[in-house]
Amino acid sequence: MAATLLQSLFRQKASINEEFFAVIGKVDADAHAAERHALIRLMNHIFVVDRIFAAHLRGEPHGYTATNTPETPTLEALRDAVSASDRGYIELVDALTPPQLAQAVAFVFTDGQPGRMSREEMLGHVITHGSYHRGEVGQMLKRIAAAPPRDLFTAYLHRVEPQRRAPI
Repeated sequence: MAATLLQSLFRQKASINEEFFAVIGKVDADAHAAERHALIRLMNHIFVVDRIFAAHLRGEPHGYTATNTPETPTLEALRDAVSASDRGYIELVDALTPPQLAQAVAFVFTDGQPGRMSREEMLGHVITHGSYHRGEVGQMLKRIAAAPPRDLFTAYLHRVEPQRRAPI
């Protein structure tokens, strides 16, 4: 079964998030306390924006007043919340029809400004926003000599569909 681009992208997002949490979990909390905290804060920002847009997609209030929380969750709690959020996005993308994807939805950003995007545009934003910030996380990991995961769509596709590497 061929997946749509959005289905593949959200599955890749869930997979790479797991990999990032595994690497961050290996960062020495004593030797790199400030860096580890910053890594968790940035992953939390991605999560909060994901939740904000999940609410926009459903036309529901999200309850956030900013794109990060005042408190920093534990890595374990954040990992579990992100995993649940990623599963929810996969289920949502699997269920949306083309007319629903094209439908424009009005919402309010956390700064109080109005916005309007199609559901497909919102999903695209969630993907690109997370990818952008995981790139930052990767650079932060490199600075403390931790090898970040390879956040590449092609790497994901070849891992889940190894036949794509067959000779031409």
